Amino acid sequence: MLVIFTACKSSAELKPFTSDGCSLFPNGLKMTQHDWCDCCFKHDLVYWRGGTAKQRASADLELRECVFNKTHNSVSADLMFKGVRVGDSPYFYTGYRWGYGWSYDRKYQVLTAKENTLVAQLSASYFSSAEKLVCEI
Repeated sequence: MLVIFTACKSSAELKPFTSDGCSLFPNGLKMTQHDWCDCCFKHDLVYWRGGTAKQRASADLELRECVFNKTHNSVSADLMFKGVRVGDSPYFYTGYRWGYGWSYDRKYQVLTAKENTLVAQLSASYFSSAEKLVCEI
């Protein structure tokens, strides 16, 4: 009997952090001078690292609150919130889904101590690099 093992990428590998701001939503509106890109950047940090469904719900509520605090416009804040709740599930194969730093098979999982250390290292590396930030934060 021949058994063949193939190497597959471990779900314990975390890609370096990236952010495109508000993904498929504007980073702000020039006509109203409202800019909420930093809300999206902070949301991206949490989405990149992933975690549990409860953590995702909390991150999405924080995004909504941040956008509302910047704009005082509940329509914009609610639209942003509903967009991430519907479109950013870990079950979608998109580059901005929940846990996008990990492989697609990760879905909702509590991060281990080792994974949290990796998140901290890669976050520190991102912020210490000369890479231009998407938003002024």
